Amino acid sequence: MTRTLSTLSLCAALAACAGSAGAASSVTLSSVSTDGVGEALGTVTFEQTEYGLVLKPDLQGLAPGLHGFHLHENGSCEPADKNGTTVAAAAAGSHYDPKGTGQHGTPWGNGHLGDLPPLFVADDGTASHAVLAPRLTKQDLKGRALMIHAGGDNFSDTPKKLGGGGSRVACGVIS
Repeated sequence: MTRTLSTLSLCAALAACAGSAGAASSVTLSSVSTDGVGEALGTVTFEQTEYGLVLKPDLQGLAPGLHGFHLHENGSCEPADKNGTTVAAAAAGSHYDPKGTGQHGTPWGNGHLGDLPPLFVADDGTASHAVLAPRLTKQDLKGRALMIHAGGDNFSDTPKKLGGGGSRVACGVIS
């Protein structure tokens, strides 16, 4: 009986590890422009917790203030054409929205699953404050892009769509 319980415990532990196998633990973010991907700005690490996914930035070289921070649907940071204009990191597509809500919202609400809390950048251009994405898991990340926008995020589609964060300034592909 003891041997059976030990075997079952080992199997459960291995299954738990297998469930997170292949899940990304970090991504390097780089500056982006209409010319392509630029210099590396640092990393964001991911930690799965009972409360959701914690994203821990270790970034530098960004403009101070709050920035829109989102998980995008495609694993590319390359520029692409959007309505006849080349846009930085447009190949990343839209915010990750597997349920097809079509609306921007809060990280804990009913909008895009890729809507994250804003990224705070200190006066010296560094970002080190962790954010919690309560509806995301590590498994949601693979093959997607993590994006930082130039401006803040109001978690609404009004008065400007997608929170009004503006242009894409940094991006990283999660493998």
